[in-house]
Amino acid sequence: MNKILVSACLLGKRVRYDGKKLDVSGEILQSLMKEECVVSVCPEVDAGMSIPRTPAEISGGDGDDVLLRRASVITKTGEDVTDIFSSGANIALSLCMKHKIRVAILSESSPSCGSTRIYDGQFSASKIDGVGVTTALLRQHGIKVFNQFEIHKAHEALRQAGG
Repeated sequence: MNKILVSACLLGKRVRYDGKKLDVSGEILQSLMKEECVVSVCPEVDAGMSIPRTPAEISGGDGDDVLLRRASVITKTGEDVTDIFSSGANIALSLCMKHKIRVAILSESSPSCGSTRIYDGQFSASKIDGVGVTTALLRQHGIKVFNQFEIHKAHEALRQAGG
């Protein structure tokens, strides 16, 4: 079976900015883990960010804009962490290339992993339509990215890809 990239926080790992996890359960994800098809990633931690860490949001656009250098990833304290987020996205892409991954399940709303919605960049707890930096880069390379609410769709895409 083909491998699938999954956000580490969705697998119960305490890697989120606040040191917490999302821990998504369900028989599809459990089955994929038992079959050893899951490749875990946390772009932010894999790029060297700490746990916990200061919250960050994309300012001036979304992940596509960050990759084009038209937007930045800024922490709540004002630090520009755009290069770290870009590095994390490249690490995730490298994992996909190494394992021939064509499908990913990433954490919704994250400035790295959001696939349909991200926070608005104002630290107001409001969300906007958009994608995170990692999602943008993976999609540019033909990788289908889903969120934790779309596991059935991701599983179907994996099956269609021959997994």
